Amino acid sequence: MKKKLVLLTGAGISAESGIKTFRDADGLWEGHDVMQVASPEGWHKNKELVLDFYNQRRRQLHQVKPNLGHNVLAELEQDYDVYIITQNVDNLHEQAGSNKVVHIHGELFKVRSTKDESYVLDWTNDLVLGDLDPNGFQLRPHIVWFGEAVPALELAIEITQNADYFAVIGSSLQVYPAAGLVQYTPPNTPIFYIDPKPVALPNMPNPIQIIPKTATEGVPVLKKLLQEIDGRV
Repeated sequence: MKKKLVLLTGAGISAESGIKTFRDADGLWEGHDVMQVASPEGWHKNKELVLDFYNQRRRQLHQVKPNLGHNVLAELEQDYDVYIITQNVDNLHEQAGSNKVVHIHGELFKVRSTKDESYVLDWTNDLVLGDLDPNGFQLRPHIVWFGEAVPALELAIEITQNADYFAVIGSSLQVYPAAGLVQYTPPNTPIFYIDPKPVALPNMPNPIQIIPKTATEGVPVLKKLLQEIDGRV
């Protein structure tokens, strides 16, 4: 039976494919206050602004490709039972060939009803006012905004609780509840942290090995370390 490798990925891995990180140092997301475009309040205040913002993000997804980090994670499925829990709303993991991807913050290529959260559609083009569900309610981006519940969190916790290995890739571990997932790893689970500017991680439940590299540099290192631990090299 393959060992379970659980990976928590953040904006850093997508940034190397050309997708801008969630917010810049000044707290703005490409010129917008995040609360304007990533909160229920922002949505109710200016739906057209929010729709346009995510339309631009969605269009960009048609122009980017997975990078080496994404590709090597997909390759790891040959030797491990790989689960990717991602904070990213792009589909680059799926493009690379990863089969078990949990998007805890939603997906750009999906929309949902503003009335019935369970009504979710695949959506690759622009979403505009007047795009409605069958009952006449406006569709909105299938994104978890600030202040909203994280429906996939329980599944992510369950996956993490069964990890043989756990790795954090390209995440500052500053956005909760995703940042708290590492606390659910089983006792003695090896933890790896790949980030060119790793932050201090106090109160870690298990030994952690820091790989101070970008995702494209660090994921191949992770693959080699795992192979060494398992005697594959």
